[in-house]
Amino acid sequence: MSKSRPSIAETFGLTEPLTRIGQVKLALKGDEFTPPSQWGPTSLLIFRPQLSVKTWAGWKPADRLIPVTNYFNRTQTPISEGWSVKKTQVRDFRGGKNTYNSHNGTDFAIPVGTPVVTPAAGLVLRVSSEFHRGGLKIVIDHGHGLITTSGHLARSLVRAGDFVQRGDQIALSGYSGLDAVVAFPWSVPHVHFNTWLNGVPVDPFALPDETSLWLESNDPKPPMLSSLEPPEYIETEWDVDALEAIIDSCIDPVLKVALRATRDLDRRAGDTIFMKNYFPTRFSADVSPYAKVWKRQPLLDLPFAAEDYDGVRLL
Repeated sequence: MSKSRPSIAETFGLTEPLTRIGQVKLALKGDEFTPPSQWGPTSLLIFRPQLSVKTWAGWKPADRLIPVTNYFNRTQTPISEGWSVKKTQVRDFRGGKNTYNSHNGTDFAIPVGTPVVTPAAGLVLRVSSEFHRGGLKIVIDHGHGLITTSGHLARSLVRAGDFVQRGDQIALSGYSGLDAVVAFPWSVPHVHFNTWLNGVPVDPFALPDETSLWLESNDPKPPMLSSLEPPEYIETEWDVDALEAIIDSCIDPVLKVALRATRDLDRRAGDTIFMKNYFPTRFSADVSPYAKVWKRQPLLDLPFAAEDYDGVRLL
């Protein structure tokens, strides 16, 4: 697949316009299963105009450290109130306010077209684009109860079912999704990086009494620069009964049929975890689809190449 610079349509995720229009309506108005998104004056505090404009122009920091613009919010508002980009109840892992209400990932500010790599070996479970929720995304199962998702991509270089090794290039970055189109050029182009442990979103950065999911503790490095080796990949063992209970609890009949129609167990589990995290109000079951409960452990490198960056700068 071509690794040339992404087009404008790829960068913003503007393919399949009729599908995108429907997704915009869902974000703005919600539906019978999903509350509308929430925003307000405090949402303007997310913007970083000075960093944004130069990153859109292709700037990379001289110190080769990726700015992290938003962390995982440790005090999220109830998702039943809608996906919220307000800053009214926020606390990041350092006790600061570098996040927003519903932010459940880590935002790495990088120029469009930057190579994205896999942070650990794993099985690609899903490649999909939801314009209203993070644009183009790649979902990878790394074993050990851990799944990562890289979002706002411009172009995927892998497909569901591929097995990728640590550091393999999987995508070119962009800023696909509704938020980029609405906020251009004041919102910083970035990769939104999710970590899901035992099927639920967790912060890869650690509090003092926690274990970091990064191999290099709270100072993650690209794969070739990490001084530590991750545990070997082990194939995930799913609790089939629990997985079916989650699907059975889905109140969206169309989605329930689609999940049941996926025959491959890994893909069905991946799709179910994905949908339950991105559209949680459509599910009532609060169970893990894994055959065992996994503890936090160091597993991940940065999802970027050593040719481009040396680490992160925690803003």
